[in-house]
Amino acid sequence: MLRRVFVSGLASLAACGGMAHAQDRSAATLLSAVERGDLKAARAAMLAGAPVDARDARKRTALLIATYRGDAPMARALIEAGADVNAKDDQEDSAFLYAGAEGPAEILKLTLAAGADLASLNRFGGTALIPAAHHGHVENVRILLDTKIDKDHVNKLGWTALLEAVLLGDGGPVHTEIVRLLVGAGANANIADRGGVTPLVHARRRGFSQMVAILERAGAH
Repeated sequence: MLRRVFVSGLASLAACGGMAHAQDRSAATLLSAVERGDLKAARAAMLAGAPVDARDARKRTALLIATYRGDAPMARALIEAGADVNAKDDQEDSAFLYAGAEGPAEILKLTLAAGADLASLNRFGGTALIPAAHHGHVENVRILLDTKIDKDHVNKLGWTALLEAVLLGDGGPVHTEIVRLLVGAGANANIADRGGVTPLVHARRRGFSQMVAILERAGAH
């Protein structure tokens, strides 16, 4: 009797191991398809049971890989299959955070519609809005400002989105437009950096006359 129970237990363990191995294979197939941009293969892998939130060695989900690649059709298919838009990799990026920081805008919109966590932070302690402003993604800034995201969040460097647009921008039309959008949406123009220097003072020091005009009209000092 004991021997039968032991043999049965071994068989169960073997079956579980076989299922886990099959799931690992299907996950690898999905991740590989997403890396290649092969939407048909990715859909086939999911239909075959591949876990939609499978992760690679860097903890990237299939959706995050698609987002890194800027592959909007792939991202849409994964989100429709239930992919978690807030799952982070080992760099503290999620599909939502990375889409906000780097685009494309279509993926950002998809993540917002799928329940993106507006309060989630990247490895620098910033919201999606801050790197969007830094990197000059006007459309992403516009999209994010149409949500309830914190316009005045301060990251680990002590900077808001407005400060980054001034400090890390080039003073050209793109970053000037972002400053205009932020101020127009109600961002506080007088939040200073850790040294007590405000966006207006930084803009003056850098000779960004158009930014200076926008900030002065907003009552900055």
